[in-house]
Amino acid sequence: MTQQIEREARLERAITRTGYSAITLNGVIGAGIFGLPAVAAAKTGAFSPWLFVWAGLLILTVVLSFARASSMFRHTGGAIVYATHAFGPFVGFQTGWLAYLGRVSAMGANSNLLVTYASWFWEPLATPLYSAIAITAIILGLTALNVAGIRKSVGIIYLFTILKLLPLSLLVLFGLGEIDLQMLGGAAFPEVGELGEALLVVLYAYVGFEGTMVAAGEGKRPRRDVPRAVVNTILFTGVMYLLIQAVSVSALPGLASSKTALADVAGVLMGPMGAMLLTLGAVFSIFGNLQSTYVSAPRMTFALARDGSLPGWFARVHDRYHTPHTSLWFYGLFCVILGVSGSFVWLAVMSTLTRLLTYIVCIVALPKLEKTTEKIDDQFTLPGGLLIPGIALLLCLWLISFASLKSWLVTLALMAFGTLLYLVSRRVNIDVKGSSTEMTD
Repeated sequence: MTQQIEREARLERAITRTGYSAITLNGVIGAGIFGLPAVAAAKTGAFSPWLFVWAGLLILTVVLSFARASSMFRHTGGAIVYATHAFGPFVGFQTGWLAYLGRVSAMGANSNLLVTYASWFWEPLATPLYSAIAITAIILGLTALNVAGIRKSVGIIYLFTILKLLPLSLLVLFGLGEIDLQMLGGAAFPEVGELGEALLVVLYAYVGFEGTMVAAGEGKRPRRDVPRAVVNTILFTGVMYLLIQAVSVSALPGLASSKTALADVAGVLMGPMGAMLLTLGAVFSIFGNLQSTYVSAPRMTFALARDGSLPGWFARVHDRYHTPHTSLWFYGLFCVILGVSGSFVWLAVMSTLTRLLTYIVCIVALPKLEKTTEKIDDQFTLPGGLLIPGIALLLCLWLISFASLKSWLVTLALMAFGTLLYLVSRRVNIDVKGSSTEMTD
């Protein structure tokens, strides 16, 4: 326990509420809104703007549940901490492992889409070889950058928050007059099965908020700042998504078949210069999303190692920069492998499934967390007690039923591998502790 406290204490507490808002915004608004408008239009046509509203309302119940849990802890780990506190180290490990896999697959999906948009400027990036080289360079470059300190990481996130919001705001501004209210108002409601499948994909545009909770160990007042930052940012994001999709489906009849949807929409609204601006916006937005992921995902393996569920190597903290550098480098290499080997849509669905499973565990943990954690002044609370988490749980269970057999098989295989890794790590850590005790005696 002493060693766990020492490792946590070496991290620098530098993130403010504004910082957490920027991390959430970049964690959520990334590749999804640039890659999914076409997918949503292909699945539900003129109903697609409302699809983003439905997805936003669904995810808000989960966000509120996580916000409540985050108000109870100030340690690094997020979902890992909540699940471990409620159900013990093994469930905590599997929750963290799933959350980690969700971040890795998201990194692979988003880096793929970033290079796809960047190929607008240089066509060879669309070829497999140059795409793989670009993905590798981006991910390893970001890894080195994040090893250099949390203040630098958050500073870069602030920069890319501005760079991503500016072109998206211009798209909405130029497109408001093009919105076809009659078409949107008369859109046919999809069948339940089609709605579930579409929501599972579109939900990817909202996931990523949970990564903000992981960095609680590096915040100044995480129990107060994290819940409010996350909820407010998700509400803002939902409004942006509704407007962007409404503009897109109204301005571009061929939206469903577009590979660079928002750039094509901007081309219609603002001409070639607008297309270039949105393409740059996509690159900046996805880059900011990747950067935000680096603030959360590597801290998951750090937290698991801190708790003894992974080898202690993952919990090493850099002497100079005070960052979990070994976890950062491992994450970067893992992301390179998935990034160069998978496609955007499949990785996006995989990421959403693993996150939904993580959400389920954390929501189920809330009743015990309510009884066993200390209360603080001005703590974030939920109206209706556990009513909202109960709704969130039912919605998550409904959504995972639409995941493909392939996604389930891969997820279960990775969970089995995680179990093996956990058992080996616990055995090694026990042996090391035993040896240390014998030497001391």
